[in-house]
Amino acid sequence: MAKTLVIFDIDGTLLFSNKVDSQCFADTYEDLYSERFPTIDWTKYPHVTDDTIFGTVIKNRFGRTVDYDEMQIFKDAFVSKIRYKRLRNPELFEEIPGAVNMIEYLQNEEEVLLGIGTGGWKQPAMVKLEHLKFDTSDMYMSFADGHVARESILNASIDMARTQHANIERIVYIGDAVWDVKTTRNLDLPFIGIRKEGDLEVLRNIGASHVLKDYLEPQKFLEYIQEARAPKPE
Repeated sequence: MAKTLVIFDIDGTLLFSNKVDSQCFADTYEDLYSERFPTIDWTKYPHVTDDTIFGTVIKNRFGRTVDYDEMQIFKDAFVSKIRYKRLRNPELFEEIPGAVNMIEYLQNEEEVLLGIGTGGWKQPAMVKLEHLKFDTSDMYMSFADGHVARESILNASIDMARTQHANIERIVYIGDAVWDVKTTRNLDLPFIGIRKEGDLEVLRNIGASHVLKDYLEPQKFLEYIQEARAPKPE
């Protein structure tokens, strides 16, 4: 049986935690380096991945590359803040309506395989996935650790899935941001946009063929998985 691999982003796609995540990243930097974080406008960075964002800030500020120990210290402090916020203010980690039910629905579809491909590091990403409380054991997951670009992250998830399933005939990525559209355009992958605030035109205007504000209609979402196209060239 032919398989369809559906890969999800996390922030803004399964969980609406972008603001707290970004602020924790900035606060961690300010705690460790005793100065203001340059900007949480992620479009200002060459690639929207945690490795690239952190590495770019250190390079621009101190004129050097980040070594493994320095990055691990930052990751540990960052994930501690995310864990603290999740326990103290769980309402800041808001499920996109219907996301968990949709994941569980797709896990019961024999022809569907699921993956995670996020620009965030694994440690904080897993805190968010644990918050949503669905089974990730059968998902092909790739994170920002060791990856400069989002294209590399998605390719890692795809490669993992293909090692176990030679019959993957379709791959669809689900994301919420402008950079998700650009990534799938670069990879020529079908894309479905999620915009919780309902501003669906943000992604449609840059080439997304299908955009939803939630996951409350499973059958409609399944149809979109089959219909979605790679974003049109700009």
